[in-house]
Amino acid sequence: MRTVVRWARAEWGPLYGAARATLAERRRWAVPMTVAAVCLTSVAQIVQNQAWGYRPVQDIGAVRAEDPLWLALLRTPVSLFVPAPDLPVWGALAQILLVLGLAELCLGWWRTLVIAYAATLAGTLYARVGIALGPGSPLGLPAADARIVDTGPSAAVVGLAVFLGWRYRAYATVAAVIAAIVVEVVLKNNLAGREHLAAIAAVLVLCAVTDALGGAHRRHPHPDPARPAASGARPRRTPPVSPTRGEKPGHGRKPTH
Repeated sequence: MRTVVRWARAEWGPLYGAARATLAERRRWAVPMTVAAVCLTSVAQIVQNQAWGYRPVQDIGAVRAEDPLWLALLRTPVSLFVPAPDLPVWGALAQILLVLGLAELCLGWWRTLVIAYAATLAGTLYARVGIALGPGSPLGLPAADARIVDTGPSAAVVGLAVFLGWRYRAYATVAAVIAAIVVEVVLKNNLAGREHLAAIAAVLVLCAVTDALGGAHRRHPHPDPARPAASGARPRRTPPVSPTRGEKPGHGRKPTH
């Protein structure tokens, strides 16, 4: 039991510490974007289940590979908050509340949005590439997938989970998420699973770029001239300048007797 506890602390301790510190500092205002996302998803679910609301929700948030690219790009941000029609809404809300909330606590709201959108966009663009390749290619998709409605936060959630695990060195969690998606693709081989793999690939590239930039910054820091000396270091005193040869004692100092 102690071994499991030690492993859990090593795996999730840094992530838990970062989230707890932000939550203690900001309290009720810690995750405003996550709260807004939960509310938007709930409203979208209620509206699309009405006889008058299904078509408007589809018009602003449903993405299909057969749609023009410009239209898909406009709808992609909204599609994150439209629950998939074949999945229970509580699953989408739980994903948003847990993963999006952790990401907002640890990364901030704008980084969370960027990573979520990048993961979702990677899946949306992959669907077009896969259909163009055709079912004969290992990365290809059947033409019928072009008409599948692609909505929901799942790709964003998977991408954020991988990025958080990588950022806070929870590598076993990252491996478990990737393995779960691979198993899903092997068992179902559907569009959603393949889009999740595309989202993971895009986020892993983003992780590599972030690590490379961070390593370059650590190797070549930019010193701040206004920054005070390190604590505990005494200021260096300038040694007194002794008069050079030929200099008369009366220049700058009184002669000693």
